[in-house]
Amino acid sequence: MPIFGLGIHVLVAIFFAIHAIRAGRELYWLVILFMFPMLGSVVYFFAIFLPASRMERGLRTAGKALERTINPGRALREAQAAFDLTPTAHNQMRLARAMLDGGMVAQAVAQFDAFLAGPFANDPEIGMSAGEAKLANQQPQEALKVLAAVRANSPGFRPEQVGLLTARAHAQAGNAAEAGAEFAALAARFSSVEARAEYAIWAIGRGDRATAERELAEVDHARKHMTKHTRSLHQALFQRLDAARSALGRS
Repeated sequence: MPIFGLGIHVLVAIFFAIHAIRAGRELYWLVILFMFPMLGSVVYFFAIFLPASRMERGLRTAGKALERTINPGRALREAQAAFDLTPTAHNQMRLARAMLDGGMVAQAVAQFDAFLAGPFANDPEIGMSAGEAKLANQQPQEALKVLAAVRANSPGFRPEQVGLLTARAHAQAGNAAEAGAEFAALAARFSSVEARAEYAIWAIGRGDRATAERELAEVDHARKHMTKHTRSLHQALFQRLDAARSALGRS
């Protein structure tokens, strides 16, 4: 049914075009969406929108965790073999990600540094992953530089994920005021379980009981209404949160 003279498929295309601009996607997606609004929207949904969604990321994370439990090292072996056979940028990124997921953080940082020195330096996905690797490698200042570049070049790219990494990097660097401001802004803007749980964990570590208890109450409320499957997607986060909560109780 037309709405103000526009078909539903055109409105959907406009929605995805806005998403593409905010996410810092290539401009050719706008051409595809407006030249072929219906087909372009379907392609964009499955190629870009769905993989970037929180549910897809959660399922992918849970799948990786299960794979590491059943067959530890398989992802790294396959990524290394693929890169040795065909050393493309895609396979290098896959290898770097497998190294990071497998705990080889120094090697992952080296792979991402090679990306940052080349033609893909401004790719937001690479920048965010490089920041995550540097944070895991206890290089918070380097992580902050990379994440700041992601924000400057692609301000709409996964703002919650980039923000959480930035907040954690500030916390690791000892920048308490910056970390607190970042966590507070993320909790207010997104009000997600991830943002509030990370804020609570940080507040507990700082001895800020009032903030910790407020955020814990919000997380507990959301947690109570989660399905078993949804809770399983946040298992690692909840384990960290419950460990921090125990410390708060002892204090």
